[in-house]
Amino acid sequence: MGQKSIEIFRACTPLFQALSDSYRQDIIVLLAEKEPLTVNEITEHLTLSRPAVSHHLKILRDQKLVSLEQKGTQRFYSLELDHAAALLKELVGTIENHCE
Repeated sequence: MGQKSIEIFRACTPLFQALSDSYRQDIIVLLAEKEPLTVNEITEHLTLSRPAVSHHLKILRDQKLVSLEQKGTQRFYSLELDHAAALLKELVGTIENHCE
């Protein structure tokens, strides 16, 4: 594999780390089923505290897996998978082209 392939793998590392946590996986599935939701609404469905849910949402936002929309005093979270999907498609394409 060339340098470009290694760079793509490394670019995916933070995404894989964000997706590796079971609570973040639960949040993603919950948002897929019921988006958009507030932190309080997400907390109602999990066994985590509100600060813990906020922490996990920040990690997901940092990796562009969720988006945030402010409506008055409410903050609503929704899935935002375009960036992650494009990055993973690029990784799969690189693997297919260089690992035959």
